[in-house]
Amino acid sequence: MISKSSIIDNLKTLFYALIIALLIRSLLLQPFYIPSSSMEPSLLVGDRLFVSKYSYGYSKHSFPFSPNIFAGRILFSKPKVGDVVVFKTPADNRTDYIKRLIGLPGDEIQFINGDLYINNNQILKTLIQSNDKVFCGNNKIAVNFFIEKLPNGKTYKAAYRLNHGFKNSDKFLVPNNHYFFLGDNRDCSKDSRFLSEVGYVHQDNLVGKAQFLFFSSDYRIGSIFKFWDWQNIIRFKRFFKKIN
Repeated sequence: MISKSSIIDNLKTLFYALIIALLIRSLLLQPFYIPSSSMEPSLLVGDRLFVSKYSYGYSKHSFPFSPNIFAGRILFSKPKVGDVVVFKTPADNRTDYIKRLIGLPGDEIQFINGDLYINNNQILKTLIQSNDKVFCGNNKIAVNFFIEKLPNGKTYKAAYRLNHGFKNSDKFLVPNNHYFFLGDNRDCSKDSRFLSEVGYVHQDNLVGKAQFLFFSSDYRIGSIFKFWDWQNIIRFKRFFKKIN
């Protein structure tokens, strides 16, 4: 027979474990799942990653359900251009997006003939692979892969659609205390170019910096419960891969 004191001790242990897990999730690391192809080829649908919550300090969005426990951001550390960042979309302050930081407060961003410009300077992009494929939703589109180099020297791989891609835009002037984000899959990403859906992201909406993958599987091939087909479903080579 289980004693009353034993039940109370078990409940206390469970309570303390939940508190510790909540603190780790809120202050240190939080896991996220990639549901879309907007960051291909850097991040694939089915990737699972850890985001460091301490990288940019803390706001209400650092905590589950974004409670109004304080205003603004504490222990703020400015993000760097090229960081892959999880943030709450300004449209609802609830939905998590993950994109690459391209523009800082005061920057001017523009696309001209499919090329990215920051403060009237064209961003160097070097073709590394032509006529390849990436996912856009459940379909594959033909793209060229480029290595882009940002003004601070950060490099990463970006995909540009061969036909019907995003070519030209007006200038985007990033407001104070806001940031401009793009998906690496440039022609299959809802990001700061779409002002009514994402637009400029306030610094308080930053959740954290994407650091590394810890698991990855391709649900399009099959369920991970089909252990006999794990060599095709689970992307073992992506385990513990640092996010560039």
